Amino acid sequence: MTAILGGGISGLSAAHYALENPKLAPLVILEASNRVGGWIRSIKQPDGTIFETGPRVIRANSHDLLNLIEELNLSSKVIPIKINHPAAKNRYIYTDNVLHCLPNSLKGIITRNTLLNRSLSSLLWNDFKATKVHKDDESIYSFVQRRFGKDVSEKMVAPILCGICGGDIHQLSAKSFMTNIFETEQKYGSVFMGLVQKKFSNILNIKKEKETKLGNTNKTQKVVKSNNTSLHLVERARKEKWSVWGLEGGFEKLPQTLAENITKRGVNIKMKHNCERITFNKNYVELIVNGNVEKYSHVISSLPAKNLANLIQKQHPELSKELYSIPTVTIAVVNLQFSENVLPIDAFGVLIPPKEEIPILGIIFDTCALPQNSKMTVLTVMMGGAWFEKYFGKCSSEEHLKMVAVKYTNQLLSINEDPKTYNVSILKDCIPQYIIGHAERLTRIHDYISAHKIPLALCGSSYHGVGVSHVILSAKEAVSNINQCMI
Repeated sequence: MTAILGGGISGLSAAHYALENPKLAPLVILEASNRVGGWIRSIKQPDGTIFETGPRVIRANSHDLLNLIEELNLSSKVIPIKINHPAAKNRYIYTDNVLHCLPNSLKGIITRNTLLNRSLSSLLWNDFKATKVHKDDESIYSFVQRRFGKDVSEKMVAPILCGICGGDIHQLSAKSFMTNIFETEQKYGSVFMGLVQKKFSNILNIKKEKETKLGNTNKTQKVVKSNNTSLHLVERARKEKWSVWGLEGGFEKLPQTLAENITKRGVNIKMKHNCERITFNKNYVELIVNGNVEKYSHVISSLPAKNLANLIQKQHPELSKELYSIPTVTIAVVNLQFSENVLPIDAFGVLIPPKEEIPILGIIFDTCALPQNSKMTVLTVMMGGAWFEKYFGKCSSEEHLKMVAVKYTNQLLSINEDPKTYNVSILKDCIPQYIIGHAERLTRIHDYISAHKIPLALCGSSYHGVGVSHVILSAKEAVSNINQCMI
């Protein structure tokens, strides 16, 4: 019998993959709140407008997630945004009192742009002349500044990381957030030369694989019809050149449908069941849930690392300390609905570098990517993150947050009207921060669990990625690790 802690997208996904192994059954999900989905939430307004307080679109290269969408029969609900769509091409940075569009074409890369006052191709020269420094890890700010320049670090990378995780690049780990680029520099001495060499090696490997498969060309394969609706989603995304995609009716449709699916297949989802303590015994795991003792053979935790740390602190203080050392930030999300199309530009949105000292992280143009009504505009303003207490203190009212969101939305986008309606959500401790040394900390955590033979698997955003696709993959790998231990 396996307990899965947390009914967010990672916990639900863990149950989905665990169903493939009968030895893990029966499966029970313990969710402390009264709903599934975690930070994924779509709030439907009386007029049918949807406000997203969490993720709304996903990158098209998330193959595991597209396959899951297909398994859940949600393919018809997918709304693709192709690479030539304004929401895919146009992404703005606000700095020096001006909106700057990030270069989105070859011409934009080789010509001088207003954001950096130089071309992106100049980054090649910076990278070539930069001295390789052997490091186990360093801050994103230090890495980018060293290889590409201070302007790239402050004006481009800093706001992008604000949009991804609300984090401060002076604290965030280059090794954990920019793994491929960081490791490429450490191995080859140059990011660009390393990427070129790796690309060339991949081409050679693909060529060898094709040659190996030549002997199997006589094997029959399923014929794919010309109608794109008959293609698998991963293939459709590639063929139609999707950039990102969303879901009709709101992104919360994903965890809701996944919960319905696994429930029909035998998973017991217990709402308002709060796990208060975990004790690992020789032949079973004892959980205190709502004051009652429950026994399981395995535990999969999708809880934030800090929450799990509290549950095991008494028995495993060393492991608890490591888990507790993964910090989080709080994000305030303000959804604004305007009665007309008030946007001066068509784009995915605009991000603001921390150096501007403006109390918002960015603005997402929801109805540009996912139109709901041609006569209205829905925007989402993100605030706080690593700077929540700086700008809003430990306790800020929803009215104050709304006022700040409207003020800067009107100022940055030259909007001269108040929103028709709004919603304010304060997502406390919602995004983990992979600070310098995060990779080494994860190694110590997994080594401790392995050395003490603890029947515990970890998944969720605290460990190997904060995006939806990352946490679904982490759930799949967590179940795989349990399966290997059972062999």
